[in-house]
Amino acid sequence: MTDSPLLKVNDLSKFYGTRHGCRNVAFELWPGEVLAIVGESGSGKTTLLNCLSTRLTPTTGSVEYQMRDGSFRDLYHMSEAERRFLMRTDWGFVHQNPADGLRMTVSAGANVGERLMAVGNRHYGNIRATATDWLTRVEIGVDRIDDQPRAFSGGMRQRLQIARNLVTGPRLVFMDEPTGGLDVSVQARLLDLVRGLVSDLGLSAIIVTHDLAVARLLSHRMLVMKDGHVIEQGLTDRVLDDPHEPYTQLLVSSILQV
Repeated sequence: MTDSPLLKVNDLSKFYGTRHGCRNVAFELWPGEVLAIVGESGSGKTTLLNCLSTRLTPTTGSVEYQMRDGSFRDLYHMSEAERRFLMRTDWGFVHQNPADGLRMTVSAGANVGERLMAVGNRHYGNIRATATDWLTRVEIGVDRIDDQPRAFSGGMRQRLQIARNLVTGPRLVFMDEPTGGLDVSVQARLLDLVRGLVSDLGLSAIIVTHDLAVARLLSHRMLVMKDGHVIEQGLTDRVLDDPHEPYTQLLVSSILQV
């Protein structure tokens, strides 16, 4: 990790009239760090993720990102074109439903290759070779490179979506319930894959999940949300092994009783 954060979030809030999706959120994310945002449905974790990834404009606050030249830019003072460029190059976004992050009517290879073309690659042979390599890395058979994602299982689609996001070497990846809706055995394989890739590539990641086991396996640090507020944060093992807030204690005890 470097001596300065990759992302600085200050007093971030999103209001919907009198309701608030998230309120007064502040934290820093460091290079190579994985942060889990946990909480029950309606806690505000997805609203926060969408504000961080510029999919949703916050009502107040700032999100500062360290650019490759070392300067910090407030994401919401950047132009729409600049933000779209970040999304194509420096960032990835893994959706809970893979169909939201894939083009379902083109081949698996084209899904990966399209992302490479977006950052300037034009040599067909090199694009196909890179796509082949990434399909192998996410445990999809090379013989499926010309198959469309709609012919894939849910787990394969999710692995393909991960390959599509990571092929350009992003510095920051957002993940929204990446194992949601998958069978337990498929979840386990996917989590092992994600943990290995994040570690090997030195990625920073922000993962939204309601599953504390996912948070423990993947994250270094954790934010616990309730009613739009961050009520507890800290190192993942500390939060899960010694939760301070009654709500966090309830979350942890409910998992232990399952």
